[in-house]
Amino acid sequence: MTPPRLKYPRPLRNGDTIAVTAPSSGVPAMWHPRLDLAIAHLEASGFKVVEGQCLRVQYKDASAPPEERAAEWMRFMRDPSIAAVMPPWGGERASDLLPLLDFESLQPCAPKWHLGFSDLSTLHLPLTLISGWATAHGTNLMQHVPTQVDALTNATLSVLTTPHGSSVRQNASARFETHGPDIGQHPDAPFALTEPTRWKQLNGSTAPVGFRGRLIGGCLDTIAWLAGSRFGDVPGFVRRHRNEGTILYLENAEMPPPGLLRALLALRRLGWFDELAGVLIGRSAGPSPSAPDRLTYTDALTAALADLRCPVLFDVDIGHLPPQLTLINGAFAEVSFADGSGSIVQHFV
Repeated sequence: MTPPRLKYPRPLRNGDTIAVTAPSSGVPAMWHPRLDLAIAHLEASGFKVVEGQCLRVQYKDASAPPEERAAEWMRFMRDPSIAAVMPPWGGERASDLLPLLDFESLQPCAPKWHLGFSDLSTLHLPLTLISGWATAHGTNLMQHVPTQVDALTNATLSVLTTPHGSSVRQNASARFETHGPDIGQHPDAPFALTEPTRWKQLNGSTAPVGFRGRLIGGCLDTIAWLAGSRFGDVPGFVRRHRNEGTILYLENAEMPPPGLLRALLALRRLGWFDELAGVLIGRSAGPSPSAPDRLTYTDALTAALADLRCPVLFDVDIGHLPPQLTLINGAFAEVSFADGSGSIVQHFV
C-alpha cells in the first residue's frame, strides 16, 4: 500500500467538541475530582466536552475490555463532529487495541488532534505512519488544570490552534519536576518544578548546534515493541522524508539503564537510527543506580548512540518528568541548542 500523504488536523477553535475516552488505563474514583477539574478547564477554555463510556473505571489496568475501548476510540476518531480526542492519560494496555483498529480506514477521513504521551504513543505512531495524521505528543489531559501555569504546559492548546502553514516556537523550560504531588489528595495541585532544566549533547559539548527535519517518535517503553511491524515502520518514514531529514525523539518512562540500552540497540538493528538529521532524548523517569560500578542512564545512551553521525541531545523537555514540549509527529521542525538550553520551531507544512 502506498504510504498516505501527511495531513494536519484543522486547528482547534472556540466551540469545538473534544472527546475524552481512555483507550488504555481508565480513571479510578479516587482521581475523578482531578478529571473533573481538567474537563472543566477545557470547557472554561471555550470547548465542548463529550465523555466516553470507557473512562471512569479501572480494572485489570484498563478502562474496559479491548473490544469496547477499540470501538469507542474508532467511533470518536471517525465522528466529524469531534475536533479532538484527548485521553486522560496513557497507561499499560493500548497494545491490546492494535489488531482491532482499522488505521487504513482513517486515511480518507478528516484528521483530528489526538493528544497525550506515555502509552498513547502506541496509537500516535500508527496514526501518523499508517493513517497519515499528524499527532500531538504532549501534556496529558489530567495535567491540564487551572493551577498549571508553566509556559510549556500552557502552550499545548496554543500549538493545536496553530493555523496550517504557520509556525510555533517552544523554548526549554526553566525547571522540571522529579516528584509530583498526590493528585488524589490534592486534585488541583500543579507540577512541583524544583530542578533546573539543562539540555545536554551526548558528546559533552555545550557549543551551539542546530538540525532540522520531520518529527517522529514517542515513549520508548511502548513504541519499541512496535518496531519491525507495520505499526512502527519508522525506517520507512525516514526514507520517505530523506530530502527533508527526520528527527527521532524518544523518552524513557520506566526502564532501568540495562533495559534502556537493550531497547536502543534493538532499534538500531532495525534501522531506526539510520540517516537521521538528529535525535532528541527526554529526561529519564526510569530508575537510576547510585553505585559507581553500575550502568547509568548516560552510560546507556553513550553505549547505544555515541557513534551516530547526527547530533544527539538528551534531558530534553519530553516525557514523564514534566513540563514537556508539544511535539507534532510529522511536523517539520528546527532544533537549536546552545549552552544547556534550546528551542524547537515547528512548521505546519
